[in-house]
Amino acid sequence: MQTLDPTDPKQLRRALGHFATGVTLVTCVGADGHRVGLTVSSFQAVSLDPPLVLWSLREASPSLPAFRQARHFAVNVLAEAQLGLSRRFASPVPDKFGEGEWSEGEGGAPVLAGCAAVFECEAVSSQAAGDHVLFIGRVCRLADAALAPLLYQGGHYRQLGGVL
Repeated sequence: MQTLDPTDPKQLRRALGHFATGVTLVTCVGADGHRVGLTVSSFQAVSLDPPLVLWSLREASPSLPAFRQARHFAVNVLAEAQLGLSRRFASPVPDKFGEGEWSEGEGGAPVLAGCAAVFECEAVSSQAAGDHVLFIGRVCRLADAALAPLLYQGGHYRQLGGVL
């Protein structure tokens, strides 16, 4: 194992890339009534009682003001077949919601059909942490399907392998 410099962003990113994560689309409705969403891999559970989840967003993101003011957001856990939507929401496409089957979820947050899971949340708190903002939400509604989730690891999309 090679020792790396944690203050070197390239080395830190390389080491973090060994951690496989699911891929989500986090969505809300902005103050102007427009839907806002982006691809997020920094999603995790915080608590079962009460049911809390967490995700983070870069301070420099143009979507940050919308999420800071939103009272609700949805975390749409993408299935393997939704790879194209992940790429779409990670790009500067003007109408990100132009593809996919969308419905209005808790507090108006956009919910995507065909996901492996969806967590509809009430925003509980946000906190600055380095160059990101952490968002914590209380899960108000959730759904899941027997679909393999889309994974991301080492800078590439991956498929779920067999059970060990």
